[in-house]
Parts: sequence; C-alpha cells; structure tokens
Amino acid sequence: MKIYIILFFLAMVSKTGIETPDFNIIKKFKDFELRDYGSIIIATTTMETDFSQSNSIGFQRVASYIFGGNDKNMKIEMTAPVMTSFNSLNKNKQQISFVMPKKHNLNTLPLSKRKDVTIKEKELGVVAVISFGGWATEEKANKYIKKLKILMENENLKTSNEIIIAQYNSPWIIPPFRKNEILIPLYKNIK
Repeated sequence: MKIYIILFFLAMVSKTGIETPDFNIIKKFKDFELRDYGSIIIATTTMETDFSQSNSIGFQRVASYIFGGNDKNMKIEMTAPVMTSFNSLNKNKQQISFVMPKKHNLNTLPLSKRKDVTIKEKELGVVAVISFGGWATEEKANKYIKKLKILMENENLKTSNEIIIAQYNSPWIIPPFRKNEILIPLYKNIK
C-alpha cells in the first residue's frame, strides 16, 4: 500500500503546471495524432555533436539566457517542452530550443548575451506526433521516429526532413512519469 501512495505522490509532483505551446488537434489516429501549432517563439542554439552532448550543452546555453544571461538581465519563466530538432539527413547538427512564454513576443524579449543563442519565430505548423515515456535517449527516440514515419507512410502523409524530440519534464522526474514526444512536420497542411 505504501508504494501506491508514494507513486501517487510522485505522479502529482510531476504535474507542474509549466506552460506549453497551444495547438489544435486536427485528427487522431490509433497511435498518433496530427496537431497544428502555428508559430512559436523560441530561444535556440545549434550544436554539432552527438545527441547526448547536444542536449546537455545546448540546454545549458539556452538556460543561461532565460536565467538572466540577456541584455536586460531578465529572468524568463521555464516552459515545456525542451525541443531537440534536426534534419534527418544530418543528425549531428541539432538545434536545442526552449519555447518562450506566450506573454512575450519578439519585441519584448531581450537579446542573448551569448552569440550562440538566438531568439526567433518558428513556424511549426502541422505536425504528426507520437508520445512515449521514460528517458528520451537517442536509441529510444530513434525507435519512435521510425515508428511514426511508418505510421505516417501508412496514412499517405508526406513528411519534411525535420524531426523534433520534445521533452516535457525536469531531470528529477523518474522515468515512469516522464512525457516525451516525436514531432514530424508535414509538407502541407492536412485539414
């Protein structure tokens, strides 16, 4: 009985109320869904190294921006997910991005003190999404990328070469309560 109480408590703690981007669900399939995100504003850095290092170093770079490493010394609220995006033709060049809170726009956000962190608008548009739990390791992410590509192919959905791994939880959330997603943008809007 004690283990159930502990697990329940941990599940409640993992629901942090952190802001996430708005989206509209266009269509739900058995194992994935189509969402329209429109555009979002991100703080982003580009890394040319392996997946693990890109996520670690890239996260630190962008985190420095939201923790006050900007021209206004302004602290910006953390949002979710942290996104790792790459072109499927070049997996070693990855962008690590934080979505900026909705209350900000490009005019209200400060400039980064770091030359390797930029603030920009990203048109996500319509994406296919599959969710998975646990740690978003490179191996596990690749498994779900392959699965989502097959599911999309079965529905005759044409993909772009961009792949986004979205991680929603802080590092101290244990694997059974972690939420991750693979997002693959479509070439054209499907409605």
